[in-house]
Amino acid sequence: MDPLFPFLKELLTAPGLSGYEDPAAEIISKKWKPLVHEISRGRLGSLHGLRRGSGPSPRPTVMVATHMDAIGLMVTGIVDGFLRLTQVGGIDPRVLPGALVTLHATGAGLSQSIPGVVVLPQTRLLPPDIGLNPVPLEYLFLDTGLPRAKVESLVQVGDLVSFAQPPFELTGDTIAGHSLDNRFSVAALTICLEELQNRPHLWDVWAVATTQEEIGTIGATGSTYELHPNLAIVMDVTFAKGPGANDWQTNPLGKGPTLCMGPNIHPALHKAMKELADKLEIPYSLEYAPRHTGTDGYSTQVVAEGVPTLVMGIPLRYMHTPVEMGAVKDIQRAGRLVAEFIAGLALDFVEKIIWDD
Repeated sequence: MDPLFPFLKELLTAPGLSGYEDPAAEIISKKWKPLVHEISRGRLGSLHGLRRGSGPSPRPTVMVATHMDAIGLMVTGIVDGFLRLTQVGGIDPRVLPGALVTLHATGAGLSQSIPGVVVLPQTRLLPPDIGLNPVPLEYLFLDTGLPRAKVESLVQVGDLVSFAQPPFELTGDTIAGHSLDNRFSVAALTICLEELQNRPHLWDVWAVATTQEEIGTIGATGSTYELHPNLAIVMDVTFAKGPGANDWQTNPLGKGPTLCMGPNIHPALHKAMKELADKLEIPYSLEYAPRHTGTDGYSTQVVAEGVPTLVMGIPLRYMHTPVEMGAVKDIQRAGRLVAEFIAGLALDFVEKIIWDD
């Protein structure tokens, strides 16, 4: 078994919806503590791990940001013992009927995890215009199997619901489950930190697991203001080739990370990372983002006077579903590439880069 699997599976099992990331943060903090010199939480809950460089003080800093929050659901009402739901982050309601979930109930002053399943009413009970079309979230229910009185005593509006599909390995070193977006990148950053244990680096490194990316890249904004890095590398997942998604807007699975190009990306950083990947013979794909990348890269780029930012993607199939699928080798390659980049940063790198490089 790959030594990464136990940590990755633990991380992919944990809840940690946007704004409620503590369960994931605890797992990451435990893993990172031996790999960094300091660890703390930002004011918006993001996890900050500092690994000091060997250059003369004051040293330049590079922030590697990966978001740890996950999409999920929230209870909006109780009807005859069944629960109405809304989404936390972007969810396609087509994937929800039959989904295994965990209800994090807080009624009666207690905190309990209750298994459940998302269900839809029979077609004849739905509005006629829905028919056999995908059923909107407002008509779906969460069924815990508990009696009505018990549900009403345990559950209150605002309780969270997370996906409960356990992660599982497939052939070809791929893994599927919920929250690969973006726990895959957290795992890649962990590999980067492990690589840096044996590699001297002049710069200080801030390893950051951000909060609330799925609802507006919020945690990254606060972390970038607080840490004020000289450079930022944002690692997130991106769309992999799959059924019905094989054009230029997707990327091959298992063929390495993507290096994003576009106005959200500093061209000199992109060029430097691309040249390094070529030199190391680490496979990658070029990804094109003519506008906002939809990642923490936007928030890191525009803070204060601006931070030169690079966005690296890890290809993922079936994003924002309970069975997201990705290749472990892409995690490993992404982590190693970022570590090599950091190890090679000269103290005057920032002074030498220009926007139109």
